[in-house]
Amino acid sequence: MLTDDARYEAIVARDSRFDGVFYVGVQTTGVYCRPICPARTPGRARCAFFTSPAQAERAGFRACFRCRPELAPKDAPASPALPASVDAVDALVTKITYRISEGALNEHSLEELAAELGVSARHLRRATESRLGVSPVELAQTRRLALAKQLLQDTVLPVTAIAFAAGFGSVRRFNAMFAAKMGTPPSQIRRKHAATAGAAITLRLDYRPPYDWARLLGFLRERAIPGVERVGEREYRRVVHLAGHVGEIAVTPAKDRPALQLELAPSLLPVVMPLVVRVRRMFDLDARPDLVELQLGRDRTLAPMISARPGVRLPGAIDPFEASIRALLGQQVSVAAATTLARRFAVQFGTPIAEISETDLCYRFPTPGEVAAAGADKIVKVGMPMARALAIHGFAVALDSGAISLDHAVELEPFVTRLCELRGIGPWTAHYLAMRALHLPDAFPASDLGIQKALRRVGPRAAEARAKAWRPYRSYAVIHLWTHLGEGGRT
Repeated sequence: MLTDDARYEAIVARDSRFDGVFYVGVQTTGVYCRPICPARTPGRARCAFFTSPAQAERAGFRACFRCRPELAPKDAPASPALPASVDAVDALVTKITYRISEGALNEHSLEELAAELGVSARHLRRATESRLGVSPVELAQTRRLALAKQLLQDTVLPVTAIAFAAGFGSVRRFNAMFAAKMGTPPSQIRRKHAATAGAAITLRLDYRPPYDWARLLGFLRERAIPGVERVGEREYRRVVHLAGHVGEIAVTPAKDRPALQLELAPSLLPVVMPLVVRVRRMFDLDARPDLVELQLGRDRTLAPMISARPGVRLPGAIDPFEASIRALLGQQVSVAAATTLARRFAVQFGTPIAEISETDLCYRFPTPGEVAAAGADKIVKVGMPMARALAIHGFAVALDSGAISLDHAVELEPFVTRLCELRGIGPWTAHYLAMRALHLPDAFPASDLGIQKALRRVGPRAAEARAKAWRPYRSYAVIHLWTHLGEGGRT
């Protein structure tokens, strides 16, 4: 736990490790900032500290227009709970926060969200207040305002379009709330930043350095699905299908700051809130590299790998179902063969995208319902054994029926156990899906031959025992081990 004095020292040093971990409100200006704000450092007595923008706004502070708190990476807990010690309220609040970040309260009520999570609305409010110091409604309001502020400063979209993209039901309500919380009306922000905003819808996504963009891009390049994804030397581009909206996105590194740039098609503006969450997860932009490297760097095998490759991230997925199918297609075949199968799968069961057919990105990946309806007899024609086709079909059916969920906010062990009950899915596949599709930081496919080789040819049990000291960041250890082997490292 950080003391206020330690927080102030971080502000004086503009320490990027704490960006998004806490925020500072300046009593004399009424503004709250990130620890890395380039403005003159306020005196210690003038500072009030908060763990979230919502807390700062509840206390009456408004967001800084210089350091832009809405762009800060999320906080990753300093000591993530292990599965055996997860508190039920903490687990619930994690799910609440995740669902709100994707816009769950934009079109649905608090009661509907509570019913989805299997609790009462009163318990949901009480849990959020006790852990975060704000209500779910305040959390959602802060998220909407943050997105609106970013769109106002970085795009030339009309204020009306921004209001609805950010989840406000009416422009009048948006204007009133924005002016009340930000101290200025949206129209004034638009006039001030219109000259510097680009014509394309491009959003800045900040992260905590270091960040190994080249290696993450290389990982994605080897596993890209032709027709759905394209990975260049510096750019990731793909077709996105989210809540019925289809369009193309491109992700590139920013030139002058620790951030990525997300460019999206206008057709995706209605789902920009959940899209940003998924892109951040895919590129692991909310990681705490200082904590990951501190934990893993204690191991004699991992320490030199981490020293040689600072900023290695855990690749996630925008579409968890797509990542899962790509993994199932890759069982017991080479990476190249799996890529061929994935291309056939997208062509056979996906949908051609006419509006972007002039590029080589021409298919949206199928949904679980579409694959479930196709049946194993059609899946096998893609070019795989019937056993694997049955496994893929059973997986799609389980997802479509709600028997399993690819929700990021789940616990590792119950997810692995449930997945292993399905036909054709064992512990290796389940842990790999936990890593990639769910982006869980502590998955560990102990039976992986690459891991065993990197650990001097130990067996699964020995690998599992060795990895206990790496918790709760075993997924990151796996990426380091695979990267080391892939680059010809000695074991």
